Amino acid sequence: MPTTELKTTLDKALQVNLDPKRYGTFAEIGAGQEVVRWFFRAGAAAGTISKSISAYDMKVSDAIYGRCKRYVCRDRLESMLEYEQDLNLERLKSERGDTTAFFTFADTVSARNYHGTNECHGWMGVRFQAHPRDESSQIIIHVRMLDTTNALQQEALGVVGVNLLYGACMLHHHPDKLIESLLDNLSTARIEIDMIEFSGIEFRHVDNRLMSLKLVQLGLTSAAMFGAKGKVLQPSEVLRKKAVLVERGSFRPVCNTNIDIMRCAHERFIVEPEVDADSVIQIMEVTMSNLMADGQIDYRDFLARADMLVACGMTVLISDYFQYYRLAAYLSRYTKKKIGITMGIGSVRELFDEKYYTALEGGILESFGRLFKNDLKLYVYPLKDANKKELMTIENLEVSEDLKNLYNYLIDRGCIEQLTNHDEECLEVFSRDVLAKIAAGDKSWEKMVPEEVAEVIKTRGYFGA
Repeated sequence: MPTTELKTTLDKALQVNLDPKRYGTFAEIGAGQEVVRWFFRAGAAAGTISKSISAYDMKVSDAIYGRCKRYVCRDRLESMLEYEQDLNLERLKSERGDTTAFFTFADTVSARNYHGTNECHGWMGVRFQAHPRDESSQIIIHVRMLDTTNALQQEALGVVGVNLLYGACMLHHHPDKLIESLLDNLSTARIEIDMIEFSGIEFRHVDNRLMSLKLVQLGLTSAAMFGAKGKVLQPSEVLRKKAVLVERGSFRPVCNTNIDIMRCAHERFIVEPEVDADSVIQIMEVTMSNLMADGQIDYRDFLARADMLVACGMTVLISDYFQYYRLAAYLSRYTKKKIGITMGIGSVRELFDEKYYTALEGGILESFGRLFKNDLKLYVYPLKDANKKELMTIENLEVSEDLKNLYNYLIDRGCIEQLTNHDEECLEVFSRDVLAKIAAGDKSWEKMVPEEVAEVIKTRGYFGA
């Protein structure tokens, strides 16, 4: 997603080099000094680079930055940024601090090994002063490298690194534009950026949840995650070796039914033979198609949903995976443990609608093959039919005649399980009714949502409360 006036990578490096107040360190581990190389090639590097270092040997790296369990991780990156920036200030501040805004660029990367057996990803960041004598600000990103050769991955890392440092120096006052510029002179076929975090004085008003949403909206990644305290998370680190239970919804607002759906599914999920109850992570997922139901994203509406989910202590996933089989593939990329998806019976009806699978050569059969191939399981919450006064369940759900055998096969095989441990009162609660009562000034809505959600809605005036 290029910026309005696309500059070449060399142009960006040269512009930073020619800025008399920019001066700092490059510390790179794992894929060569691919970022700093651009600044050397551009010319005038002596005015920009105080030091360039690559501590490849683990013992050498530990001696400089301290011991670390893993070398390609956020902790290692943060220790590199802190150590090198402190050195810049300690050694150079008294001599040139009045005219120099110091920076440290760092990355720790696992590029493709000789056999092609490793996960190709890396952490990259910059700690910088926007102005001389200023407090430091920081940007951290996590990248997945998608090129098939080590040389191409190194090249792509160099470009995105230049984009990041250029953005920190020239676009820090426009975080949205900074994010858009990260893949200048690249494509999403080569690099995925699945996490970004802004911190420090320059970004004190930045909401990192919105920045996560921007990553998905702009196509830099297909999914982004933030935690129960609103802190952005890197998906592979959160999901690694975890059994995962996901509930998809609009959560507008989060109501008692949403919480009951997850509770019911969790009670069933943790007794599965292959699930360690202590390793389960519960995730509430919101899709971009849901957020863009009106054609464009209402950011205040998004933050309302995010605040409510965070108030409930939930980990939140924003994804561009409208089809469930794509969500399943995404989760399977990061964990080999059991995956469960919980949904209402209405979503099961949609799941068996063949119009959603016309882009697949194998149609709905291919979709279900992908969805259930890793022993994934669906947990289905019932619906009280207002007209028939009975519960709609997987036993009486009407599906297309030519799909009944497939439907029954998946039930018999245990791929689809009916939840029966529901709270009867929650069957009467729907988000649309909560919104209608809020609009009408009917305070009975407060009993239809968790207490902490009611407090968030009232305190922040969401949905016109």
